[in-house]
Amino acid sequence: MFHIVLVQPEIPQNTGNIARTCAATGCTLHLVRPLGFDISERAVRRAGLDYWHLVNVEVHESLSAFLARYPAARMHLFTTKAPRVYTQAEYREGDFLVFGRETRGLDEEFLVAHPEACVRIPMREEARSLNLSNSVAVAVYEGLRQNAFGGLLREGALHRLQW
Repeated sequence: MFHIVLVQPEIPQNTGNIARTCAATGCTLHLVRPLGFDISERAVRRAGLDYWHLVNVEVHESLSAFLARYPAARMHLFTTKAPRVYTQAEYREGDFLVFGRETRGLDEEFLVAHPEACVRIPMREEARSLNLSNSVAVAVYEGLRQNAFGGLLREGALHRLQW
């Protein structure tokens, strides 16, 4: 699956919702400090409900520590500043989908250092951005779609229902 990287997330409910997406899809969640909350905080766990045991979470002390741990990471940097739409990127199993703070996104110097990795989710000009947990879900499912939803259930039990 994919690696979801949250760089300095600020809102515990968003992180909890993203953790639930990771639980449902098998993605690893990376949290890059400083965090705007304590990861044991009740709000994070409540948003993730009873799925936390299904989530592989790695915490990194800084973005540089994360990059040092994964020097060969194939990254997709999600930013409203990117010229390329996220559906134009090719996603491979093991890729890192990187998202910045809710209030400021990823630092511009990091984006400038990796322009080929920058992608954006289209939206109206008047809208500043999507909610972080929604952006992560959009990105993850595009990556999964491009990889035939490998490892996930693709069929429901509707055929068993009596109409």
